[in-house]
Amino acid sequence: MPTNILMPALSPTMEKGNLARWLKKEGDKIKSGDVIAEIETDKATMEYEAVDEGTLAKIVVPEGTQDVAVNSVIAVLAGEGEDVKAAASAAKAAPASAPEKKAEAAQARQEAPRLAVTPAQKPSPATAPKVAEAPQVVHGNRVFSSPLARRLARDAGIDLGRIQGSGPRGRVIARDIDAAKSGKGLRTPAAGAALGAAIAPTMSDQQILSLYEPGSYELMPHDGMRRTIAQRLTASVQTVPHFYLTMDCGIGKLLAAREEINAAAPRDKNGKPVYKLSVNDFVIKALALALQRIPDANVSWAEGGMLRHKHSDIGVAVALPGGLITPIVRNAESKSLSAISNEMRDLATRARGRKLKPHEYQGGTSSVSNLGMYGIKDFTAVINPPQSTILAVGAAEERAIVRNGKVEAAQIMSVTLSCDHRSVDGALGAELIGAFKTLIENPVMMVV
Repeated sequence: MPTNILMPALSPTMEKGNLARWLKKEGDKIKSGDVIAEIETDKATMEYEAVDEGTLAKIVVPEGTQDVAVNSVIAVLAGEGEDVKAAASAAKAAPASAPEKKAEAAQARQEAPRLAVTPAQKPSPATAPKVAEAPQVVHGNRVFSSPLARRLARDAGIDLGRIQGSGPRGRVIARDIDAAKSGKGLRTPAAGAALGAAIAPTMSDQQILSLYEPGSYELMPHDGMRRTIAQRLTASVQTVPHFYLTMDCGIGKLLAAREEINAAAPRDKNGKPVYKLSVNDFVIKALALALQRIPDANVSWAEGGMLRHKHSDIGVAVALPGGLITPIVRNAESKSLSAISNEMRDLATRARGRKLKPHEYQGGTSSVSNLGMYGIKDFTAVINPPQSTILAVGAAEERAIVRNGKVEAAQIMSVTLSCDHRSVDGALGAELIGAFKTLIENPVMMVV
């Protein structure tokens, strides 16, 4: 019988993606391992390889389609000896008959009858079914809600904990999300405190738009990356207790060593140096070694216990049009500066082309965010869970300092360490940033 080709989950957290391009057309023969399509996640564009063999009978989801749910049918493959036309005609009914679609449709009918009827059948307000309001059922930090409501809330960027449910026993259902989009049915900070935290109410889109004259702005819809960044950083600020530690580091020796190392770099056959170290390469290496010296800070918080990491996997923030991504240098403590430099150049290039694979930007034990190239003196960065720390690096600049009772000029770089207070206490964070300062000010210690 025909085989349904489903939208793949290309990362553990992926729930939907964009079908960027079909590399095969209807009627083409497909072999196992053939790349048949390109799928866009919020962070990368990845190739989709066929698992089965046969003939591509029908493309159900055309290229360019946005927000295709994971495990939904995107194409149908006719097996060896099967009637391709019959498989293609059967494909038209495949999405509706898929188990997950049936379940979703049933859920929609149960939760919001108005969604399951045609305009001609739409009940009048007098006859529309009503559900009595009841207190929302909350267990700890869990809010009871339907799968459809959770998906709609996630897509709209609405915190379920702030929504007053109108379903059975206070369950949050689809119509509650529709109401919340217009600012209705949202809990006040006092009500939100029942969930363990008082969350300030946010303005609805309508409230925001009402503050500006029509035609005085251009509404630019959020893409998947921007929505994901907003959701994750909001969650980080709301759930991770941040504190910050700042130090000034003298990098005169580092700059001199960098110049000397780059000048001595071997050349390839085209006469170009095989590596070119940046200050950021030294920062990555120094943070990686500092985490090894202070292993109690190389951790991740989990409710069941603390994860103490054996290696220093350092994420590095890379700016992209419309957002950013943090590719990870794995085992950075054991790599040479030249290896880190070349690896980061490759990762950054592929990140800007959205060609990274999920394992190249997920996880990590700490991160670096460097805005020094923009002339920023110092700043604080938001932790990227489940990491416990992130180092914000400012610009190197010539400053007047006092040394041995004399004022002299020195190259100084300010760095700020953001710490998760659940897993890294103040003294421990101070030890970590102190170890970093020692290494960055004495770069010869990184190559011993």
